[in-house]
Amino acid sequence: MTKPVRVAVIGAGAAGLATTKALLDVGAEVVTYEKGDRPGGLWNQHNSSGLSPAYDSLHLNTSKGRTEFVDHPMPADWVDYPSAELVAVYLADYADTFGVTERIRFGATVVGVEREDSGPSAGTWTVTCADGTSEQYDAVVVANGHNWDPRWPSPGYPGRFAGVQMHAHDYRDAEIFRDRRVLVVGMGNSAMDIAVDASYVTAAPVLLSARHGVHIVPKYLFGRPADATGGAIAGLPWRMRQRLAETMLRVAVGRPEDYGLPAPAGGLFQNHPTISDTILHRLTHGEVVPRPGIERLDGDHVVFTDGRTDRIDTIVWATGYRVTIPFLSERWLGADPEKLQLHHRVFHLDDPTLAFVGLMQSTGAALPVVEAQAKLVAAHLGGTYALPEDAERRRLADRALREARARWGEKRPAMRIDFDAYLASVPGELRAGRRRLDAGASPHVSRLVPLQPRPASTVTTTDEVTT
Repeated sequence: MTKPVRVAVIGAGAAGLATTKALLDVGAEVVTYEKGDRPGGLWNQHNSSGLSPAYDSLHLNTSKGRTEFVDHPMPADWVDYPSAELVAVYLADYADTFGVTERIRFGATVVGVEREDSGPSAGTWTVTCADGTSEQYDAVVVANGHNWDPRWPSPGYPGRFAGVQMHAHDYRDAEIFRDRRVLVVGMGNSAMDIAVDASYVTAAPVLLSARHGVHIVPKYLFGRPADATGGAIAGLPWRMRQRLAETMLRVAVGRPEDYGLPAPAGGLFQNHPTISDTILHRLTHGEVVPRPGIERLDGDHVVFTDGRTDRIDTIVWATGYRVTIPFLSERWLGADPEKLQLHHRVFHLDDPTLAFVGLMQSTGAALPVVEAQAKLVAAHLGGTYALPEDAERRRLADRALREARARWGEKRPAMRIDFDAYLASVPGELRAGRRRLDAGASPHVSRLVPLQPRPASTVTTTDEVTT
């Protein structure tokens, strides 16, 4: 006897919220597990999960128009680059508007997810929580994010440091740096933000160290949000987009080397650029001073690869995050989750009733991507989208990996997607899945009854989200 589809979503950040909404839209029964006490995930600094890396000065690095959910536009009167606090409000409003909040089990830490391989429950998934409770589901969607487990330098640098060391994940406001001598290691968005914040309160100019450079893109180019300028040329081949965008960037702000920073390690749209209006200003005023990579640590001094030595009180390691999915075994993740191949960056190749939303590294904003991925999952579980056959899924995943390596090299190639190209591909993939159904293909969840979609969701008007 068939039964209604029951789906577990793990995580109530942007990816989990979008997935829950999409599944509710197709009539699925959804339970969303959230370790913290509120929706919004990493965007909510005060989430009791303790996983959020959000700091007081954090703002979007992608513009409002290129970041918002299609189904829930941000208010028209919001600034182009809202604060993290506003984004948390926006996500909470999204959850309330679409009936997602009531499906979330707050304070529920998932510690195990495994498929039943035998017995009457064969093919279903058991989700186990830290309190010992467990429940069974027809499908599981992993949406736990990957910017919460700090990556420290490995191996560590030679020598011993006598001062304070912290990871960017634990930074909240600049007061911690008052009257200290600070070194920030890294060239990403957090590194630049922290260096700028600290430069207003430190005892000496903040030092910014990196072995490899990145492209630094201001938030506005030629009077428009920089990513909107990129969106205008999104239909061109990426190499052509790269040449055009790099030319515009050189005309607008010059090269990183002009500011004493290392040359970018790769071209624009290959390595993720750093988005900052303020770092170049602080560099040109001498309040942030560039340094090359670290050679060794020496008590209260740091020795750099160019031979210079500086006295330092605090090192901030803005060295990124590891991809960690602690509740899934190696059976499903392999030896390294960063190398996990998926069909269309969503469906597990061995069992597509295990899906991932947000396990990607995009050249643009995350929210529109996870919204599109959520709709793929919902179409699959709702019976309106048939996946390609197993061999074809693997062939497509291998091709995607080869193409990613050709563009991005060996730095997380399995996770990489081109923001505009990916979003453009999802409607075509949904149409292809419907054609496969029409041609007689069976959904991989054929044991489930067809679902009854809920009435079309009402999209909020642009003045309904308030602080």
